[in-house]
Amino acid sequence: MNVLFYSAGGDRPAEWEAALRAHLPELVFRVWTPDAAPFAADYVLAWQPPAALFAGQTRLRAVFNLGAGVDAVLAADTLPAHVPLIRLEDAGMGQQMLEYVAHAVLRRYRRFDVYEEQARRREWCPHALVARPTLGVLGLGVLGRAVARGMHALGFTVRGWSRSAQALDGIACYAGAAELDTFLAGSQVLVCLLPLTADTAGILGRDTFARLPRGAYLINLARGGHLVENDLLEALATGQLAGACLDVFAREPLPPQHAFWTHPRISVTPHVSALTLLPDAARQIAAKLRALEAGETVGGVVDRARGY
Repeated sequence: MNVLFYSAGGDRPAEWEAALRAHLPELVFRVWTPDAAPFAADYVLAWQPPAALFAGQTRLRAVFNLGAGVDAVLAADTLPAHVPLIRLEDAGMGQQMLEYVAHAVLRRYRRFDVYEEQARRREWCPHALVARPTLGVLGLGVLGRAVARGMHALGFTVRGWSRSAQALDGIACYAGAAELDTFLAGSQVLVCLLPLTADTAGILGRDTFARLPRGAYLINLARGGHLVENDLLEALATGQLAGACLDVFAREPLPPQHAFWTHPRISVTPHVSALTLLPDAARQIAAKLRALEAGETVGGVVDRARGY
């Protein structure tokens, strides 16, 4: 079993090899570099791979994406159409996403952001609690469902939107273009967890913001390509949006001179809302490799036409 590994961040290839070999001692593991000797791979494990990685690979049986978003792999036009692309199914990321959203929402709802500013001024000024905001989760995939259920368990009113109809206990679910406006109109905090596709690129823009309640708050944990940056700045300037918490950006790392760094109503984190947990991911991938080698079907296969 020949496995070719690549991560755009150069993330711990030796640790990945050790974690996989604990489950698959027979695997042959190679790290791809542009100048590496040719290696005929049965499987590729990759995060944001260049198109050159797939060039000349004639015996590929599957590609595993080492994160939540598969848009970078789909953009590689050298990946043969018949080769299945398999995403991680949670692998610990759902809990992390929930923790991130809970922190962002509670920080704002409980006015911890205001108290931090006051503390720097040595100002003692308690504020009355306001009503809990209604959360709208845009995208009800594995991670979106985890966030919606977890925030509902914390006592928040949660609504969710997805392309196709879903049902979640205690959560108002909306589906399709016909129900998007209704979903947005009741979402005082909008959490974006959509896959990035041709249909969703730029969805966080002027039209969407105008359909939210005035003074809504945005949390984008999906992809930077969902957000129209100038439209966000405009919505903040007019008061249509009260603030935003952003973990993903069109260009990463976010350039030092970017306006988001210093905007008083934008919080920035460096794409850390859900990190791939190596032991969990390696265990899941190893089980799927075993299944594929046995001729069995596996979960998490991406519909390449839809982009997720």
